[in-house]
Amino acid sequence: MAAHDITPTRSVLLELKKKIKLSQSGYKIMKMKRDGLIIEFFEVLEKARAMRAGVASDFQAAMKKITIARAVDGEIAVRSAAYALQNYPTVKLSSKSIMGMMVPKVEAESIHTSIVNKGYGVIETSAYIEDAAAAFEKLLETLVRAAEVETTMKKLLDEIERTKRRVNALEFKIIPELKDSERFVKFRLEEMERENTTRLKHLKKKGAAAE
Repeated sequence: MAAHDITPTRSVLLELKKKIKLSQSGYKIMKMKRDGLIIEFFEVLEKARAMRAGVASDFQAAMKKITIARAVDGEIAVRSAAYALQNYPTVKLSSKSIMGMMVPKVEAESIHTSIVNKGYGVIETSAYIEDAAAAFEKLLETLVRAAEVETTMKKLLDEIERTKRRVNALEFKIIPELKDSERFVKFRLEEMERENTTRLKHLKKKGAAAE
């Protein structure tokens, strides 16, 4: 609402003062939240960089192990061991709070399986296949942790952008407009007060002259 569209009354001025105070308080809180989210983001970013490096390293190690297993035991033996797997990993999704914002918590279960529960016997496979299986289990575990960190980082970025927009709206639009309205109402009230004073003086003079 434009300042000139406001009715200049004492009650309106009081209401504007309350709104300005509330907006300034909200601005400080939102600014603190934005700064806190940015700090959290950079902490998560460092974790994400480490996780990406871990994923790349574990992937290379797993591919190296599976290549050796295929070369020594053959493609059929490797595939047979894979198809014999009885226990499959499961992913458990929950959430946790960061600066009042809910972010996902991802946990994988049944990733590491003992050779007894893998569906193939020790005699049927070589140590190379078991090494490859262990390497891929480690890779899967790293991927699950990386998924949580990457998702958290994206949600933090989105929340930072939303908070920045609110901070900017309060700083550059809402608060300045409220202050403009406050100044206009004050000016009009003072002007009306001067007009009333002048009118009263004029009436007194007329009354004195009539006497």
